[in-house]
Amino acid sequence: MSFSYNETQLSIIESVQNIMKNFDDDYWLKCDRESKFPHGFYEEVSNGGWLGICMPEEYGGSALGIREASIFMQKISETGGGMAAASSIHINIFGPHPIVVHGNNKQKNKWLPPLISGKEKTCFGVTEPDAGLDTGKLKTYAKKINNGYIINGQKIWTSTAQIADKILLLARTTPIEECKKNIDGLTLFYTHLDRNKIEAVSYTHLRA
Repeated sequence: MSFSYNETQLSIIESVQNIMKNFDDDYWLKCDRESKFPHGFYEEVSNGGWLGICMPEEYGGSALGIREASIFMQKISETGGGMAAASSIHINIFGPHPIVVHGNNKQKNKWLPPLISGKEKTCFGVTEPDAGLDTGKLKTYAKKINNGYIINGQKIWTSTAQIADKILLLARTTPIEECKKNIDGLTLFYTHLDRNKIEAVSYTHLRA
C-alpha cells in the first residue's frame, strides 16, 4: 500500500496552506472566546469550491473522491483552527452523501447545488440523549399526516445546528415494537430547519 501523495493530492494540501494563511491563531481564538461560527473561513472554503470536493460534477462539485476530501479535512484540522475549523465544514462536505446515493434527480438538482456553493448549510440529526450511538434505539418519531410528517424528538451532538439552514434528520416512521430488527422502520428526512418549530439549545442539542 502506497502512502505517498499524487499530484492532485499535493495540490489540495497546497491549497489548504494558502487558505489557512488568511486565518491565523488569533482568528480562531477570537471565534472561540466569542463563541462565534467562523463565517469568514466558511466563505473562503465555499468560494474555492471545496465544499463540493467529493460531490458529482453535474451539481457543481469536483468529484475528486472521499480520499481527497479526507486529505483536505485532515490538513485543515492540522492548522491553528483544529477541530473547530474542521467541524464548521465537514458536515456540508460529507453529510449530504445519502442524497447523492439515494436521492432522485429532482431532489439532487434542488438540494445539492446550494450546499456545494455554500448558499445553504446543513446539519445531520442522528444521535439522541437516550440512544447515544446505538441507532436502533432512536426515539424521534415522524407521524404521517395528509401533507407530510410531524416529527417530535431530540438530537444531540448536531454540529452547526445553530447556524444551519437545512437538516438531514433520522427518525422512526414505524414503532420499534412493530419492527423485526431495531434498525428497521427508520427514515432519513431532509428539510428546512424551521426555528419556529425546532429549538437549538446549544451548538449540539436540538429539540423538535
